[in-house]
Amino acid sequence: MGRRPLLAAAGWLATTVAATLVGLAAIQLVGAGITGTAGGVRDEREVARALASPAPVTTTPGPAPTAGATPTVTAASRPPAAGGGRRAFVTGGGTAVAECGPAGVRLVSWSPAQGYRVKDYDQGPDDHVEVRFVGPEGEHELRLRCRGGEPVAAPHD
Repeated sequence: MGRRPLLAAAGWLATTVAATLVGLAAIQLVGAGITGTAGGVRDEREVARALASPAPVTTTPGPAPTAGATPTVTAASRPPAAGGGRRAFVTGGGTAVAECGPAGVRLVSWSPAQGYRVKDYDQGPDDHVEVRFVGPEGEHELRLRCRGGEPVAAPHD
């Protein structure tokens, strides 16, 4: 075998190794954004700590109700925030976190379920706040007010 084919093979091998190392370094720099979940997996102690904190926690909505069914609103209690209680509400269209304070109820955060979008919202603080999610199964309106210093779902007028 001549010198020229041997140098060509060595150059190709060196280029291949260099490209592979650059690719692996790029994946290492990007990290979990490509290869895993952004927040990682939490164990029970981390979940308990996150639920005990007054900061809003993003929740995963339950399954969407079937067409024609009355939307179900569930609430997960939150420890009281400064000035009042905080609670998360889940509908088939999305989730919302609200808190009560001296000026009334206020939407802290809201997030539509997959396939839904926020149509309209009133963040407050006010006597009533609301957020409307619209998607493939129709519209889900979540209307909230304060009762006894805690946010509660209010009936639609």
